[in-house]
Amino acid sequence: MSQIQEIAQQAKMTAQELGIAKFDLYGATVDETSVKVDQGKPDQVKASNRSSVTVRVWGADGAVGITSTTDVEPLGLELALKTAMEASEFGVKQNAPDFSPEALAPLVREAHEKTEQAPVQVLLETLITAEQRLKAAHGAIAAVPYNGIAQRNTEHFYLNSAGALRTEAYSTSSIYLYTKTEQEGKKPRSAGAFRVSADLAHLDIEGCLQEAAEKTISHLDYQKIPTGKYRVVFSPEAFLGLLGAFSNLFNAQNVLDKQSLSTPESLGSQIATPLLSLADDALHPANVGITTFDGEGTPTRRVPLISEGVLVNFLHSAGTAQRFSTAPTGHANMGAKVTVSPHFYHVSAGLADDPAFSLETADNVVLVDELQALHAGVKALQGAFSLPFDGWLIKNGQRISIESATVAGDFLSLLQSIVHVGTTEHLTPGGISPYIWVDELSVTGE
Repeated sequence: MSQIQEIAQQAKMTAQELGIAKFDLYGATVDETSVKVDQGKPDQVKASNRSSVTVRVWGADGAVGITSTTDVEPLGLELALKTAMEASEFGVKQNAPDFSPEALAPLVREAHEKTEQAPVQVLLETLITAEQRLKAAHGAIAAVPYNGIAQRNTEHFYLNSAGALRTEAYSTSSIYLYTKTEQEGKKPRSAGAFRVSADLAHLDIEGCLQEAAEKTISHLDYQKIPTGKYRVVFSPEAFLGLLGAFSNLFNAQNVLDKQSLSTPESLGSQIATPLLSLADDALHPANVGITTFDGEGTPTRRVPLISEGVLVNFLHSAGTAQRFSTAPTGHANMGAKVTVSPHFYHVSAGLADDPAFSLETADNVVLVDELQALHAGVKALQGAFSLPFDGWLIKNGQRISIESATVAGDFLSLLQSIVHVGTTEHLTPGGISPYIWVDELSVTGE
């Protein structure tokens, strides 16, 4: 009998003894190892094993009590169930959550399997070699102050008193390298890259090295940029970051709480140029951290959000879906309050190449590579953003590093101002997107 099955059996026995008729549990275990190096020597080695279980109990009047624990032993489960049962006496009754109607439905597909973790010594040797090679790529690269390799094994489970029992497990490995330059008479410049895969053997360390080196070198000869309106091209990472900052646009819980740029009536409206199509796809084959069910046991799936510019869906938990008279989408997170969040964005590539939109020949175009301060420079409920960025001014196809600048605008207006969607999709840690061309955004430089 597996540990998850033992927990399920113990939970049912304990609930029966306590007189609890309706309950559910969502739990996760993360086993992680990470290393960091400094100037060719080990700087930090971390290993952790974290577990958490969230327990919900329904009282006789339908109110819900909820608690969390890190103890999945019999006494720990008993205490959690007791605490949740007591809390249910004070739970809200209006719009109280219920089991997902799809908690017993078949999963669309299986998750990736866990892989064997590499020894810590292998991680250190790999990272030390990467650091040395990156420093050797150019004389101006003085250090790689931010670096790391991590391995993570993750297990999730969901069970309820109606007979639902789901488990999944997967592994991820990741590396990040972030440089710092030193040149006489010039400001220090930095650039970095990140890669993730299912295991260390398939981790694209070479690609991470090359990207970090090329970006760093390209930023050495920097110039100020005049303040003004520019055609702006967002890299896949930058555009997905902006989408994430304004994810309330698609979040049904935010809509119900009036904390969104959308309203219930927004569905079916043209919120973006017809060039843009967006989906949230937890099951995409390229998604290393694939999630096959959410915190309520609902199977995940591909959910179209914007279809040729039209807002076609919100992301739902079981509770929000009931209030919208629709089906849950597999985006619930169990907690003191059930929340909703995206898994893995997929911005579809454009249908045809257009020579007018080529970075090789562009002129007076700003290429935004990485947005900064997304936590501070975004007014998510107003739709406004003003963000520092790393990038280049492209003059006749030549990239000129921008010393420092911010890009500002209104997100809904930006969606309507997209003039081109690239034809090549690029995989990033947070999703898939092509390059996105936007007309007339404000860039503040000198």
